[in-house]
Amino acid sequence: MKPYQANLINVLALIIMPLWALIVFEAPANDPDKSNLTALIPVVFAVILFLCNGGLKKENKFISHLAVMFTLITIIAIYMKPFSSALGDYNANNSTENIMRIVRSGIMILTGILSMITFVKSFINARKKKS
Repeated sequence: MKPYQANLINVLALIIMPLWALIVFEAPANDPDKSNLTALIPVVFAVILFLCNGGLKKENKFISHLAVMFTLITIIAIYMKPFSSALGDYNANNSTENIMRIVRSGIMILTGILSMITFVKSFINARKKKS
């Protein structure tokens, strides 16, 4: 798999999973005005990574490093807040909603890791071609 393909899969996951979360979100009865717009934060990173895709296709070194940086930030951010929060809530109340939160966050993390592995492999291959 080429880096731009892995990046595109990651971008799709970073768009689809938060939109899914936004669609199924129900505000708590005690706070009906509560919104779930923070679920769209991964979409912002998806847009940035999508903009990097052209440079990844052309094997631009600078764009590749930017994409790696944003992918790493995204993985860490998703793990730190939504994923760990969903795991904590699941331990307190193992409902289907919490399982789906774990699945959505897990998919975003896994596609990010896949993307990172592909980037690293491409960097290693580029280094081997140089020498």
